[in-house]
Amino acid sequence: MEDSALSRLIVISNRVQVPRSDDEGAQGGLAVALFAALRQQKGIWFGWSGDTSDSRELRFEVNSDVTTATIDLSEQDVEEYYNGYANRTLWPLFHYRLDIAEHERDFQGGYRRVNQNFADTIKSHIQSDDLIWVHDYHLIPLGDILRSKGIQNKIGFFLHIPWPPKRLLTALPEHRELVETLFAYDVVGFQTEEWLDSFRDYVANHLDATIEGDEIRVGGRTIRAIACPIGIDTKDFVEARSHKDAITAYSRMVESSIGRDLIVGVDRLDYSKGLQERFTGYERFLSKHPERAAKVYLLQIAPPTREAVQSYRDIRMALNAQSGLINGTHADIDWVPIRYVNRGMSRSMLGGIYRAARIGLVTPLRDGMNLVAKEYVAAQDPDDPGVLILSQFAGAAEQLKEALLVNPYSADDIAEAIENALRMPREERIERWKSMFDCIKSQDVNWWLKKFINEMKKF
Repeated sequence: MEDSALSRLIVISNRVQVPRSDDEGAQGGLAVALFAALRQQKGIWFGWSGDTSDSRELRFEVNSDVTTATIDLSEQDVEEYYNGYANRTLWPLFHYRLDIAEHERDFQGGYRRVNQNFADTIKSHIQSDDLIWVHDYHLIPLGDILRSKGIQNKIGFFLHIPWPPKRLLTALPEHRELVETLFAYDVVGFQTEEWLDSFRDYVANHLDATIEGDEIRVGGRTIRAIACPIGIDTKDFVEARSHKDAITAYSRMVESSIGRDLIVGVDRLDYSKGLQERFTGYERFLSKHPERAAKVYLLQIAPPTREAVQSYRDIRMALNAQSGLINGTHADIDWVPIRYVNRGMSRSMLGGIYRAARIGLVTPLRDGMNLVAKEYVAAQDPDDPGVLILSQFAGAAEQLKEALLVNPYSADDIAEAIENALRMPREERIERWKSMFDCIKSQDVNWWLKKFINEMKKF
């Protein structure tokens, strides 16, 4: 194999979503991070186009120096692989929601079939010295399938969501078979030491693994398992503060918030984000501090997602009802306590909104990382920064220890944190912000890219 320093990077993920100025609000953290990473290293980003058809044509496109290669999925593929196994089986299970995880053989078959189709499609485009980087829970078995087709390249896998404790994972009927496929990779990455420890615990107890430092051996196969927290493009995000959309959004927020402190939450409409619990905590704050009435408001931006899955439709209806009840109970003729927006915003606009917010409220029940927390920190005015309130169950809590960490299941915790943030003196806010900003600046998306790629090269 040739010198891997000159190798292309082949990124494979479920979706390929290239951020553009007209639809940035639709981009998730993974899409933005991967696009930023690929701008730094030549290669190809391969995955599903997001469209449905029976065509298996591979379509290439170049966007901002990033080459993408996409295929469509059939309606059956989408139902069984994406809506089914990925988002009705693995997603809830990995986010500790056994109560809504569904186990259907058709889902499992569709999951395996799409992974097989991905491997069949990309195989002929892989050169002998390419580094292959597979992403997230949708494609866990892909490396194993590529190996079965004779691919001997270095292949890495990165999990963007939590890895559940072994007692939860064993609720998956085919848990052993799924985990064994991870040993086809050379490097397996997790967001935090907690998720890595859970993985080690599982393989030690169920696969009789031998663990020596970062290396884990099962049978005749050894992998390197690491914690490698994903970052944001901090420099780009800071520079975006001067973008006209950011300036406009900031001005609009300031003008509409005269005499009031803005609290902002930005999340996909997902049960793992703790939005119902967040609203309950915010209402508890309003009830405990009536003197704050009309002096503060919550802007919750929550674009819908995965609407074909019933649990996502349920959470949307529940939040519509809950926000309406809170507003009906607490609002006045010239004040609404919650502004609830069900559409996405461009990253530039979000940057302006974050900058105007006195508090960033990031309270998922369980989250692999949560890049909104890091974006909120990056957007702040260094001379007068806001306060980040962060769930202790978000992966970002391991890095952003100077945030106000809360138990998102506790309404009193959230209420007290909001009051403490509003009372926090400027000097303390600056001190906390500086420490968090230094972290997201030094461990940004480029750091994440280099760390993972270097682990692959030295394996």
